[in-house]
Amino acid sequence: MRSPWIKVLVLIAAVWLVAGGIIFWVNQSKPTPERLARYLDEHRLESLSGSERERTINDVAEQLNGLTYEQRREARMSRQVDKFFRTLTPDEQTRFLDLTLPTGFKQMMESFNKMTPARRKRFVEKALRDMQERDGEEGRRPDDPHVQKMVKEGMRSFYSDASAEVKMDFAPLIEQMQRNLQWGR
Repeated sequence: MRSPWIKVLVLIAAVWLVAGGIIFWVNQSKPTPERLARYLDEHRLESLSGSERERTINDVAEQLNGLTYEQRREARMSRQVDKFFRTLTPDEQTRFLDLTLPTGFKQMMESFNKMTPARRKRFVEKALRDMQERDGEEGRRPDDPHVQKMVKEGMRSFYSDASAEVKMDFAPLIEQMQRNLQWGR
């Protein structure tokens, strides 16, 4: 009489162990800003060549695309992704942007669509202040092909993925961006 109950309990325990192992493995394989930073530290492009370099670029793009919008912002704040980007050749930069921009802008538009109108207004006001403070600073020029690619992809995503409310709330920011791009020419 005990034997069937013991077998059932052992079977249930085994199922839970397998499920727990799968959950643990999935959580360990999910990218995080910390794991991305660690990967970037461990895989310096300067020491890599050819296919290793290409594989590293693809891995970084895949990890970056696997982050949530907030995690992606956190990774950008650490500046490690920017440092990584600057070590790429111009062709590699273009390919990296091709791999990461669509996902990044899609996540951004989804985030903007979910924001409350008040939060969007604060975001736009802060972005306008930041743009006006940085106006005239050295940085990427509007005629830089990578800047043009980012603007083009961002605007495409904005017009196709943003809700009508987001488009209205962001109109002042878009106008300022256009002014900045015109002055840069």
